[in-house]
Amino acid sequence: MDLTENRGRLEEYRKRAREIVSQMTLEEKIFQTVFKAPAIERLGVKAYNWWNEALHGVARAGVATVFPQSIGLAATFDEDLIEEIADAISTEARGKFNLQQAKDDTDIYKGLTFWSPNVNIFRDPRWGRGHETFGEDPYLTSRMGVRFVKGIQGHDEKYLKAAACAKHLAVHSGPEGVRHGFDAVVSRQDLYETYLPAFKACVQEGHVEAVMGAYNRVNGVPCCANHELIEEIVRDEFGFEGHFVSDCGAIQDICDGHHVAATYKDAAAMAMENGCDLNCGRMFYFLKQAVEEGKVSEKRIDEAVERLFTTRIKLGVLDQKEANPFDRIPYTVVDSGPMRRLNEEAAARCVVLLKNEGNLLPLDLSKIKTVGVLGPNADSRRALVGNYEGTASHYWTVLEGIQDYVGERARVMYSEGCHLYKDRTSGLAEANDRMSEVKGVCDNSDVVVVCLGLDASIEGEEGDASNEYGSGDKPDLNLPGLQEEVLKAACASGKPVILVLLSGSALAVDWAQEHVPAILQGWYPGACGGKAIAKILFGEKCPEGKLPVTFYHKDDVLPDFEDYSMKGRTYRYMQNEALYPFGYGLSYTSFAYEKVWAETASDDLETAAADGPEATAENCPDRKGSVHINAAAEKEIMSGSRCPAVGDDCQAEKKAAVTVHARIKNTGTVSGAETVQVYVKIPGEDTPNAQLKGIRKVRLAPGETQEVEIALPIEAFGLYDTEGHFQIHSVEALVYVGGQGPDARSEALTGQKVCCLPVSIVG
Repeated sequence: MDLTENRGRLEEYRKRAREIVSQMTLEEKIFQTVFKAPAIERLGVKAYNWWNEALHGVARAGVATVFPQSIGLAATFDEDLIEEIADAISTEARGKFNLQQAKDDTDIYKGLTFWSPNVNIFRDPRWGRGHETFGEDPYLTSRMGVRFVKGIQGHDEKYLKAAACAKHLAVHSGPEGVRHGFDAVVSRQDLYETYLPAFKACVQEGHVEAVMGAYNRVNGVPCCANHELIEEIVRDEFGFEGHFVSDCGAIQDICDGHHVAATYKDAAAMAMENGCDLNCGRMFYFLKQAVEEGKVSEKRIDEAVERLFTTRIKLGVLDQKEANPFDRIPYTVVDSGPMRRLNEEAAARCVVLLKNEGNLLPLDLSKIKTVGVLGPNADSRRALVGNYEGTASHYWTVLEGIQDYVGERARVMYSEGCHLYKDRTSGLAEANDRMSEVKGVCDNSDVVVVCLGLDASIEGEEGDASNEYGSGDKPDLNLPGLQEEVLKAACASGKPVILVLLSGSALAVDWAQEHVPAILQGWYPGACGGKAIAKILFGEKCPEGKLPVTFYHKDDVLPDFEDYSMKGRTYRYMQNEALYPFGYGLSYTSFAYEKVWAETASDDLETAAADGPEATAENCPDRKGSVHINAAAEKEIMSGSRCPAVGDDCQAEKKAAVTVHARIKNTGTVSGAETVQVYVKIPGEDTPNAQLKGIRKVRLAPGETQEVEIALPIEAFGLYDTEGHFQIHSVEALVYVGGQGPDARSEALTGQKVCCLPVSIVG
């Protein structure tokens, strides 16, 4: 569908929504602005509950496929996979919705408006909800967020398959314990450079149907009543045309937590007048009185309800049954064989191989008689699913995955080892009550797999997590409780040890890095996670994940948790050496970048020859050659202002400023996937470290070679100034291309360098 046709259809939806709303009383309209919208029988409008969740599968509404948690999906660095998974989620959503509607079930978590994805930036590893996100990087979060939105909403010309929601606007990443009254103070530069790009991408590229506001304030103004964020930036600047929803209870916080409004009526009026259309909560019930007192105009109420009904019309829920193709999706798609196979594949692609000394992995089962499996996460379903999860009909823990994989070929011995975070597994026992069992399992095993980490009882949302620390946030980056003692006991046995970490965030596992020969980061890998991890341990699958977050040596290198300045945070601004850097991950095979070169896409720009400048594994550090870009001319081309067509409807393809080419070969002995990563460093005082600006997944058989292209727009070579204005200056930028970041720690861990190409920018 072209832009004109799409615009025409949207106007049809809006006209229909206006006709429906024009027949409502003020009270009926107000009741439609609350998440549990009642039926209006005289108008043929069914009841509808807007609250539904689909972070990594349809959640909280019975059986559904439980995919890996979002942070694990981010570790795939695979845009195609994330859309495929989101499409599977919306397929199950429609199957469940069609059944529920047939049974007249309109309860919570039974609608088609999903409050996902979470595109907040995981700026601090102590934040409990970080595993809901796609990591610490704005570019990666944007790419994953956009493709997730597209998968959820579908590509039908007339109807949305389901409605996605980008949350939480904005500058929101803890602390959880004070979020209802917290003021996130942020500079204009950090706001635009770090906290807003993913929202912008979801709006402009994903055409996300909804945006959710955060609990906190930003620079003194509550997010769900923040005119600048909602109206000036997201609507006017980004072009958002959908509906805006509050986080649950956030409007009440305007009064009770932030003390910005004197009464609930004032809080409701403030949120509505500043652009919030839908209340997850009950504060909008006070809007009738607010209208009567002149605090809110009825015209603004009409606008909000029209937006909400436009979404319902797009979903086809006001049409006759079978009017859209999604009405024909049967309930039997839920938890089906294809869904399980996709889930297991996703879980395998999430796993990051952090260490593999002496190529201990993969294990050769023919040489093993007994496998020892230890640790509180070895047989834990909670360590599979993260939060905002559905209910699987079958779970495979790591223990169960190993047991199923080895079958009768080897014995599997197991000990819980210790409680996840307490000092004993039994309340009546003495501390460390499983240590003798741990040692016994090790004594009788040929190899020991130790499963440690966290689960959503330790890191999660305030009110959901049950830990003893800080409302879901972590007090530090250490393994909790006695876990490291169990690991040390396993290593002391002299048997080969593999550490499997299941967590939603970075852990400071320095002792393990020094003493354990093989380490896997499995995240919260979903209901099939144990099967996938077992196949990686025994070599049926090759690990391919890359870290979407930095692993630090310790938390004392981090700035104060409540400080929202990006200085010193994440790979983009940190000065200290990482334990495991962003973008890092090993494989069972190896890849060679046989040739890397770049070219501009515009014939009228200063440009190098199409077959030069190039960089090979041998000469890429010398930075031979240069690509020249006239940024002013390129920005005109990117904006369409130089298009020969007349008017505002120019549809000429917007070209990349630079196209990076890489010829990659699998030089190992097994099939595997390489994540090609492109970073850009803009030199200058106080500029960020090299930042991720392009990704591409390449799957290669042994000996196979493939050439990839990654397009970099002119925006990849600019930065925001202190006032939040985007600037492109005349500099020689550095473009790095490889399977990791261009930092010294990644080079030391992998023994590989990345290729470097200079690009001369004429601002």
